[in-house]
Amino acid sequence: MYVAVKGGDRAIENAHRLLAHERRGGRDVPEVSLDQISGQLGLAVDRVMSEGSLYDRELAALAIKQARGDLIEAIFLVRAFRATLPRLGATEPIDTGAMRVRRRVSSTFKDIPGGQILGPTFDYTHRLLDPQLANGFVPDEPATADTPSAPTPRVTDILGRDGLIEPSPQQEGAPVGDLTREPLSFPADRDLRLQNLARADEGFLLAMGYSTQRGYGRNHPFAGEIRFGEVEVEFFAEDVGFAVPLGAIAVTECQMVNQLRDRRRRRHASPAAMDSRSAKASARPCRWRWSIARYAPANSGRRLSRPRRTKSS
Repeated sequence: MYVAVKGGDRAIENAHRLLAHERRGGRDVPEVSLDQISGQLGLAVDRVMSEGSLYDRELAALAIKQARGDLIEAIFLVRAFRATLPRLGATEPIDTGAMRVRRRVSSTFKDIPGGQILGPTFDYTHRLLDPQLANGFVPDEPATADTPSAPTPRVTDILGRDGLIEPSPQQEGAPVGDLTREPLSFPADRDLRLQNLARADEGFLLAMGYSTQRGYGRNHPFAGEIRFGEVEVEFFAEDVGFAVPLGAIAVTECQMVNQLRDRRRRRHASPAAMDSRSAKASARPCRWRWSIARYAPANSGRRLSRPRRTKSS
């Protein structure tokens, strides 16, 4: 913020008026409503809610409209508003195993129990601009089917029942930090690290995830399961003595499976899972092997020798 110039109250007021004018745009164009932003720009609203740590679609849509579509500015607006809200309590841990799944894919099982569901995804689009959308295109109704009654267990639960994966570390009764109330300090525990990742910039998090998934050497994790859907949120009410449902929220869950090496036993350990609910970060030293290839004609008779290392190299 530029505040070096004195006597800038009038300039700041004019800047606010100009910002409101630019935000409104042409008066001959209908003003965009919050319902339109929430319904037709759903992914932008989801990002603002996630990185702003506040689940409220109407407020996220308002922040996007106020920020003129700048999602980073909208996230700051939501975070500033959330800092003024009182804390009434904490909800019970959500059960993603009981999720009403809208998208569920896995590279671990071809025929995953409960079936794979592509859902509304850009994965299979051709990345070509659709001119029909500029003319008020009305899409066809989506295909429907009966809701399957079969459960949709998590992939790590299936692997765990067969003894093919190490269980995730669980600390029952351990206090959980709150990054929205206390600043991040190091060394940070696992719960705070996951909260910081959930609030991180989407582009940075996506780049880090891809670089980790591509891996190096033998380190090549792959997606055990990616699911998206609605999950019930419950709050334990002391007056009645049991948990009462508050509603449903949309949640994305990703579980990665990786092959870890036990440095003490010098052997490959069983696969370990790392997901957004419960994960254990593990790291091992990596030795990079550098080599220099020297080539000579096939019939030259020269013997290839390793170059001698000098102080300058």
